[in-house]
Amino acid sequence: MFDRIGGRPPLLELLRYFYADVRQQAEIGPIFAAHITDWPAHLEIIADFWSGVTGGPARYGGGMPMKHFPLGLEERHFVAWLGLWQRHCQIRFAPAEAKELTAIAETIGQRLRQMIVLDAANRPADR
Repeated sequence: MFDRIGGRPPLLELLRYFYADVRQQAEIGPIFAAHITDWPAHLEIIADFWSGVTGGPARYGGGMPMKHFPLGLEERHFVAWLGLWQRHCQIRFAPAEAKELTAIAETIGQRLRQMIVLDAANRPADR
């Protein structure tokens, strides 16, 4: 897929426009504003992640799921993120690639939801 979408430059362009919208989205914008201070660096890291996920060079080694555990994410956050992702993929890529990128994001989101639930269930209660 990485080659079909044109490699890293189109991925980075997708991420720039996508995260510009994310930063202004009512549900998830405040979460990102509270945790990301260097957007250019963050976009490079996310591009590394998506490069590997799509079959390109695997440069990301940052333990993505654990970084999301302390954020207090709820279903509404996943819905907002995935809705914007789908929209931007449809704008930037051919239908087959947009659908595939969306499916990958949905799978990652589902796994992340499950991991967050398990993490919360395994934490000692504050008593």
